Amino acid sequence: MSKYPIYIVSKGRAKTPYTANWFKRDKIDFKIVVEPQEYDEYCESIGKEYVLKLPFSNLGLGSYPARNFCWEHSIGLGAERHWVFDDNIRQMRRLHKGKRIPCDAKIAIAALEDFTDRYTNVGLSGFEYTYFLMNTYNKPFKYNVHVYSAILIKNNMPYRWRLKYNEDVDLCLQVLHNNLCTVSFTTFCIEKISTVAKLKGGNQDELYKGNDPSKKYLKAKSLEEIWPQYVKTVLKYDRPHHSVVWHKHFKHPLIRRTDIDWDAIQNKKYEIKLTEKKK
Repeated sequence: MSKYPIYIVSKGRAKTPYTANWFKRDKIDFKIVVEPQEYDEYCESIGKEYVLKLPFSNLGLGSYPARNFCWEHSIGLGAERHWVFDDNIRQMRRLHKGKRIPCDAKIAIAALEDFTDRYTNVGLSGFEYTYFLMNTYNKPFKYNVHVYSAILIKNNMPYRWRLKYNEDVDLCLQVLHNNLCTVSFTTFCIEKISTVAKLKGGNQDELYKGNDPSKKYLKAKSLEEIWPQYVKTVLKYDRPHHSVVWHKHFKHPLIRRTDIDWDAIQNKKYEIKLTEKKK
């Protein structure tokens, strides 16, 4: 069981609840947060016990109001951190000896929670995407980088989700600008359906429908206007895109807790066994 509450933010995907199906398959407790007009449809698709109804609908602001709802809901539960997952993740994988191997999400979540709690200054932590990791990558994590899609958030921070576009980049910059750290696990990574795929629902319907080039420019430029010292708008893959050179701007270190036995940590093991699957 996860140490911290887990939320999925979803809209328009009651018939394709990839993350919820993955969690149910791996026996992970979670809540999927949906707007009132879709509540019954999600209850029928996933199960009423998993669904939380938002107190608002169709704000036209993207996902950030729902993400802040999760934040406050978890504080109400007395949690020190909470998870927020996107709704289009298929599974967890472990990067091991050059192979990205499917694994039980419970183990990966427990490992990242344990790692995060060993430091005093980690504001955000999460899992890297599988398609951003080369098979030769051999570092277990990155820090002071962009964290997205599957994020463990420290609840007592004064920052919040606040942007219609690039809300995850903005939250990371709020955290890093104020000398807290972010951590992206590469030992475990998530397999997510690309946002350019023809998957209905989510921001693809509400914010990016039609892939209007002007919206792409607005998306990138709005971030630069808030963080001109860190963000530049560049042309990448023939479209406007934000650019942040994370390692150039953020060099502050992770700070170890002094009230835990670091020697004992080296002997901690997680029950991960390789099994051969028949084709």
